[in-house]
Amino acid sequence: MNKNKKYKVKEIFYSIQGEGYHSGKPAVFIRFSGCNIWSGREEDRMKAICKFCDTDFVGTDGKNGGVYSMDELITRINHITIDTKCRFIVFTGGEPLLQLDEPLLAGFKEYKYYLSVETNGTILVPEGLDWITVSPKSGAEFNQTSGDELKIVYPQEGINPSEYENLEFEHFYLQPKYDKYIEENIKSTLEYCMDHPKWKLSIQLHKILGIN
Repeated sequence: MNKNKKYKVKEIFYSIQGEGYHSGKPAVFIRFSGCNIWSGREEDRMKAICKFCDTDFVGTDGKNGGVYSMDELITRINHITIDTKCRFIVFTGGEPLLQLDEPLLAGFKEYKYYLSVETNGTILVPEGLDWITVSPKSGAEFNQTSGDELKIVYPQEGINPSEYENLEFEHFYLQPKYDKYIEENIKSTLEYCMDHPKWKLSIQLHKILGIN
């Protein structure tokens, strides 16, 4: 274990999980900086693999953001949860698996946290996670082909949900792509779920509520 390793974190905040299986559940979100399918800079969006990301994951200037050692990050989370008693952590990004590793997960486990990750599936997950959500992106490598929850942002050119139905996931979600065509995307996502009941609808509840 490299005790000198530092983790670049965009922001840490306490909110409600707005997507997928755990929608509505209070959680502490740790958003790591960086991604491997988009730089996060608008000038690079149209040449990126993922062109529709709506999240700011650049830098470390968000709420509670910074460059943390393992002990510093765990201490910060313990401080945030001291009043709420929330034990549910969501590691997100960008792409959290560029930084998230087994030593950090083991450190959090010592404090009995339930550990969840949201990943694009390009990088295999480390040991120690309780919940794995994979959201593949068209044009990106897809290596993490098992987990708890598969979530496809829909529609995506180059991604046919039927090609993912036999993978080793317990839950399958379609989530309308949030762009200028959102009304059309909601309609097409609803229609697909109704015609293919293996898939459940995921909405971005936090956007409806106007929260992070």
